[in-house]
Amino acid sequence: MDGGETMELRHLRYFLAVADALNFTTAAQRLGISQPPLSHQIKLLEIELGVDLFERSSRRVTLTKAGEVFRRRALSILEQVKMASEHARSIGQGNSGVLNIGLTGSILIGHFAHIMNTFCAQYPDVEVRTHEMSPGEQIIALKAGRTELSILRSPPEDSDLTLELAWPEKIVVVLSADHRLAHHESIRLEWLNNEKYVSLRLADSRFANYLLNACIANGFVPSITQQVVESYSLLSLVAAGFGVALAPESVSQLSRPNVIYRTLQHPPLVADVYAVSLSTDNPVTQNFLNVLLHQTNHLLPERLECAKK
Repeated sequence: MDGGETMELRHLRYFLAVADALNFTTAAQRLGISQPPLSHQIKLLEIELGVDLFERSSRRVTLTKAGEVFRRRALSILEQVKMASEHARSIGQGNSGVLNIGLTGSILIGHFAHIMNTFCAQYPDVEVRTHEMSPGEQIIALKAGRTELSILRSPPEDSDLTLELAWPEKIVVVLSADHRLAHHESIRLEWLNNEKYVSLRLADSRFANYLLNACIANGFVPSITQQVVESYSLLSLVAAGFGVALAPESVSQLSRPNVIYRTLQHPPLVADVYAVSLSTDNPVTQNFLNVLLHQTNHLLPERLECAKK
């Protein structure tokens, strides 16, 4: 604290070393410095504070009342600095913080719920917040900084976004239980020709457009009767007889009265699910992606197997 130098953390550590040892020579040895500079620094600290922190005699060193109070506060300050450093380091490494994820509700039905459980077990100090929204709304939220990650069934055409293939998912046919094709275990798309069709909203979903184009390319020209935002609504309309539908296989985990699911015999359609972010510089986002990819790597060959059939 010479020449206008102000108090630093090292001065608190010097003081605490002396307060613990009650001996300048012993404290200096513990600090790895010589005794005269330590004595000088403590004297400068007392001058800055305007009080004596130690009573010194030829036989011993003791804390003054002011020194006892200062010792308690110095310990508290250093503990807070330690905690702040650890917290900042944890955030910098992605071990704590908040992760906002945009998704459609149907994403939570399949693999994603298990991925979230695994991530939360590995990173208990990260708060994961899911936000249900349409695919278009997810992109807007990403670019506005309201979310850090989106899980989408079709990749957006946007060069500003980073895409990671998460997992492939088979497409199944959704029928009412009394449908004329209900007795078949698997169905060819052309068998659905002239059927009424319930779709996710084409204006909001690239995935819905992918399914529609696949239908047309394979001899099924859908007559769309209803368009909805969520798979839950799609199932309700199928059950009510508004038409057939195509959906990701994970949706078949939802049990609905008067709704059955059948595999596609030809062609075996697959929809890729993507993890989409504006940037992977966020360490929390990167940690989540690492967990996601590790959890789903075993699923990636599934697309190749389907293509061979």
